[in-house]
Amino acid sequence: MSEKNNFAAIVKNAPLISIDLIVRNSDGHILVGYRNNEPARHSWFVPGGSIRKNETMDQAFSRISTNELNKEFLREHAIFKGVYEHFYNTNFTQSSDFGTHYVVLAHILNIGDYTPVSDDQHEEYRWMSEQEILTNTQVHEYTKNYFR
Repeated sequence: MSEKNNFAAIVKNAPLISIDLIVRNSDGHILVGYRNNEPARHSWFVPGGSIRKNETMDQAFSRISTNELNKEFLREHAIFKGVYEHFYNTNFTQSSDFGTHYVVLAHILNIGDYTPVSDDQHEEYRWMSEQEILTNTQVHEYTKNYFR
């Protein structure tokens, strides 16, 4: 079975544990990316990613920040915000047979004036105020929940 098929079986049958990064710049604005992939495709969402098997939370935080922000940040420099649950009817395979369930460990990360560049998962990144996040109809509800 391929790695993609193995991961699809996990997504179909178990929740994923992930880390979301609530990234603030020196002006207090929040970084959101316009997602190219499911789940949450075609919506603005905070950066994040799943923790892998046998990966510590510190290792995952460093990998996710490097992949999503193009720069490594350490979990010890972040502020733990809390645990959230995200339920989607979609999944990364775009199969209609199952959705995706995340148990999310949300962290606030202040990064000053650094601005990441877009990657293959995001069409673009944008800085938004909390108010804009809460009122923008293209910002995903799960991202909005971090500011309610």
